Amino acid sequence: MKKLLLLFLLVFVLIGCGGSADISPSQAVKMMEEDPNIVLVDVRTYEEYIAEHIPNAILVPLATLESSAASKIPDKDGTYFVYCRSGNRSATAVSQLKSWGYQHVYDLGGIINWPYETIKG
Repeated sequence: MKKLLLLFLLVFVLIGCGGSADISPSQAVKMMEEDPNIVLVDVRTYEEYIAEHIPNAILVPLATLESSAASKIPDKDGTYFVYCRSGNRSATAVSQLKSWGYQHVYDLGGIINWPYETIKG
């Protein structure tokens, strides 16, 4: 019974941590400085992207990810940092991309937590 309770608690804790980012903004910037081939993927809507986005990010809205991933981010061995507004859509996108065979996909979380330069308007 104790093992079952411990297993339940472990699953609960892991599920509760699901919204956290895989990589921090400072880690991402450092890695992008070292590897210019890393691709930033914005999974928000077109309107959100136009309003504000991280420089050099490509737009692949979550709603079209399944149909456009192969053409917009074709290298399944490439490194991708995925972000959205708050971190929910990016977590979903990272999970989907990993299930489709992408090997190096990281959840950057939300642009609301990005302390560096962005492009607005």
